[in-house]
Formats: sequence, C-alpha cells, structure tokens
Amino acid sequence: MKTPSPAKPNPFDMPNKEMGWCPGCGNYKLLDALKGALIELGIDRRNLVVVSGIGQGAKTPQYLNTNMFNGLHGRSLPAALGIRLSNRNLTVIAESGDGCMYGEGGNHFLHAIRRNCDMTLIVHDNMIYGLTKGQASPTSLPGMKTPVQIDGVMLEPFNPLAVSLALNAPFVARASAGDEEETKEIIKQAISFRGFAVVDVFQPCVVFNRLNTYQWFRENTYYLPGDYDPADRMQAFAKAVETEKLPLGVIFREEGRPVYEDMLGIGNTPLRSQEFREEAFEKMIAEYR
Repeated sequence: MKTPSPAKPNPFDMPNKEMGWCPGCGNYKLLDALKGALIELGIDRRNLVVVSGIGQGAKTPQYLNTNMFNGLHGRSLPAALGIRLSNRNLTVIAESGDGCMYGEGGNHFLHAIRRNCDMTLIVHDNMIYGLTKGQASPTSLPGMKTPVQIDGVMLEPFNPLAVSLALNAPFVARASAGDEEETKEIIKQAISFRGFAVVDVFQPCVVFNRLNTYQWFRENTYYLPGDYDPADRMQAFAKAVETEKLPLGVIFREEGRPVYEDMLGIGNTPLRSQEFREEAFEKMIAEYR
C-alpha cells in the first residue's frame, strides 16, 4: 500500500506562535478559512498586507506569516487605505471585530464604502466585546444581559449589511465561522473582487457570549439558495433586514465600479519606487505659503 505524501506546509502558518484566544473560539476557524482562501487563490505572502485594529479578532494578523500592520482601535481602515494607495501591487485585507469596525471605527467604515478602494474587509462579528470581558457591542441583540447591561441591551443592533447596501457597497457578504469551508469560499470571492468587499463573519465567543453560540448560529441562519441573484440590490436589501433567520452568502455583488485608486489617477508604480522631484515638491510648498 502506497504511503500518502505528507501535506504541503502552509506558507501562512506560524506553528510556534503562542495563541491568545480561548479554546473553542470562533477566531480559530476564521483564521483557518482565511489561510485556506489565500492558499487556493495563490496569493504570495510577500505581496499581502493584513491590517487590524484592537481586539481579539484584531490579533489575527499576528498569527499569519505575512506583512501586517496593527493600528489603533477602530482605525484599521484608514491605515489599509494608505497602504493600498502607496502600492497597488499589494493585496490588502483589513480585519477586526464588530466593536472595532462598527463602533470605534464606524465613521471609517462608512467612508471606506463610499471611496470603494480595491481591498477586502473581514469583520469578526461575535456580538460582544471579548477583549474587555463581555460588554455589549454594536451588534449585540436586544435583551442580552452583560456585566454592564445588567437589565439587557436596549438599543437596536447595528446592521452592517443594510448599512453597506444603503451606501451602495459593490460587494456585501455574510459568513459563519462555524462553517469553515463555506466561509473560505466567500472570502475567496471577496478577495478576488475588484472594489471594496465587505464580509461580516458570525464568530462565536465561547466565554463572554453564551447567547450566540455555535448552535445558535446553526439554528438561526440559512444559506442563500442557488437561484438567488446577488445583482438585485432591492432583493439584497430585503435579505439584509431579515431577522427571523439570518442569510449567509454573497448578498450583493456589482462588477465594474470605478475604484478609488483609478479615480485618483494613481499609477501602478509603488510610492517607494517613484522618483522624488525636488522642483515639483518646492512648487507645491510654495502654493501654500
């Protein structure tokens, strides 16, 4: 009997890296789905930058053998935008948690959609602040009790899909980290898409969110059927506001939008390789004197 060949090492793995997540955390599955997507897309780790803010989900770039930038709380998107504009040859992924992206970084989220830079946003949506030990996040469901919201959450949860569609984001999707294979395929589509791609990923926090568990997500989500048309924006809106069961998959996709880099007239030569012309620089400074 032939001995099977050993599996090829994943170039994005960091096998000796100590992990800061709890056992069973949905971040592990999301990390594996992301690595699988990067491998299957054939992305060179030297030409990838993963940018994050602060939080448990924001630790993800630290566990990927690639280029990373770890910014301030809620500020991963402007850093990712700057990186992308400085070198269009890079694949840029911004990622962080629901609190970081939709709370502290909510303003950057809105304007990143408006700009439509060619990059991917992956949000670890566990409906709780995990790093700071269990306060309600922007996506926490009404009635959820926490050490701070002792009488239950009273606010309407932030709906990232509906907001993205209202701002006419060209790619809007939702995945569930418990379904690693499906999440990988959705992430692959997002990274391959030309434009700003929003992927909200349900990711259970097994310690501080005892409501939205793996079982809860299995029972309260469903995958869009094969005949669903992601090009129909009004149908996408209807799906985005469903509450009885929450849809998973690519909710909306529109190809051919102009991207921010083209609108600015930025070429393909990285900023670091461009010639510095002192005469032009002095002329620019003189205009502001």
